[in-house]
Amino acid sequence: MAAFKKALELKADYIELDVQMTKDGKLVVIHDTNVSRTTNSEGEVRDFTFQELKKLDAGRWFHMKFSGQRIPSLQEVISEFHGKLGLLIEIKNPNLYPNIAEVLADELKKNNLHNLDNNEVIVQSFDFELLQRFNKFVPNVPLGLLVKYRVHGISNVQLKEWSTLVQYINPNKALVTKKLVKRIQSYKLKVMPYTVRDLKSIKGLLDAKVDGIVTDYPDYFKE
Repeated sequence: MAAFKKALELKADYIELDVQMTKDGKLVVIHDTNVSRTTNSEGEVRDFTFQELKKLDAGRWFHMKFSGQRIPSLQEVISEFHGKLGLLIEIKNPNLYPNIAEVLADELKKNNLHNLDNNEVIVQSFDFELLQRFNKFVPNVPLGLLVKYRVHGISNVQLKEWSTLVQYINPNKALVTKKLVKRIQSYKLKVMPYTVRDLKSIKGLLDAKVDGIVTDYPDYFKE
């Protein structure tokens, strides 16, 4: 939550966040499937109840001044930041959570975030089939397909298929060229590459005319 508050302070347009599920079916915001890297405990997220996860310190690993940070639920993030920042929600590891698409759809409906017409909420995943399933529950939520680095790039055949469902293609930044961005945009899709951590890459992506950039450093844009 401290990072999201900093993003708001730095005037980011969106916060990008990853959702996974607890043992008792609660959606929580955490990147890894395992808590060992970013908390003072060990084990798989799916083996903890929400209340058990809430007892863990999720800030001290980064710096002592963040001691006491907790793993937030998706609901907590929505309650705190909806209306202040857009939400770019990644569904993580759907193979571990068979009903995560349905649970996320229900959460968005509960918060009246499933029929917005301003892209305040975008849901993304590396799994195209998962996005297809999610779309059946909430057909009006904009979708993004994450694309890992691949030697052969992205074909027009793939773009044609993907454009039947998603509004965003969000590739690994190493895939991005001016030509690729132009091709993706020719299918009426937007491009938001991930994850940029240096000024040089940001300048190159802006030059390629991408539609957005996922970065750990939104303050670089001031420069």
